[in-house]
Amino acid sequence: MAWIYLAIAIVFEIAFALGTNATQGFTKLWPSVFTLLAAAGGIFTLSLALRTLDVGVGYTVWTGLGSIGTVILGALIYKEKITLPKVLSFAAIILGAITLKLAAGA
Repeated sequence: MAWIYLAIAIVFEIAFALGTNATQGFTKLWPSVFTLLAAAGGIFTLSLALRTLDVGVGYTVWTGLGSIGTVILGALIYKEKITLPKVLSFAAIILGAITLKLAAGA
């Protein structure tokens, strides 16, 4: 169940990051409300996941996969460029998350 909570937290993390861009410095009401709710949802579901997972594993996977999702959706939604260094960085994050999971035995 912890990994399901973590997956939900990652979705909230991505929504939070993308929503932050849409708030235009928290000057837009509804994007700001959405962003704050996404942040709260992400922290709440992360805390549920961390009941079972090691904090080092859970937090690293949350931020790493959240970052990857944000970059991919940022390219699709905001037309940001995905470059070779970004792709190599994604691969390093994914490899690191897998290695942490295997090392923790979770």
